[in-house]
Amino acid sequence: VLGLLVWTLIAGTEYFLYPAFGWVMFVAVFYWVLTVFFLIIYMTMTYTRIPQVPWTMVGLCFNGSAFVLYLIAAIVDASSVTKDLDSHNYNSWAASSFFAFVVTSCYAGNTYFSLISWRSRTLQ
Repeated sequence: VLGLLVWTLIAGTEYFLYPAFGWVMFVAVFYWVLTVFFLIIYMTMTYTRIPQVPWTMVGLCFNGSAFVLYLIAAIVDASSVTKDLDSHNYNSWAASSFFAFVVTSCYAGNTYFSLISWRSRTLQ
């Protein structure tokens, strides 16, 4: 839901005029789609039917890459928001920046828990 907020707040503006917001949109939409994909896989328990895939490693790599790229996107988003740039889009861009950092912290937490899960699997 928070990732959806990030890209809808930006998509409602003229973001395509500013390359920095294009990067934020790419990261937000890409990881939103992948998150929904993995949510469906886990909710339908499809992962139990494919035991060849190391799901703990997949989760760790996914969450880790999402954390790093969302952190970069959030910093780019926050540094690109200025009143001088385009004043009627300022509030949407500022809100998207806030929610990008919230999503980053969520992915950081997921990365931490994925790391704990992965370590417990490798110790067994």
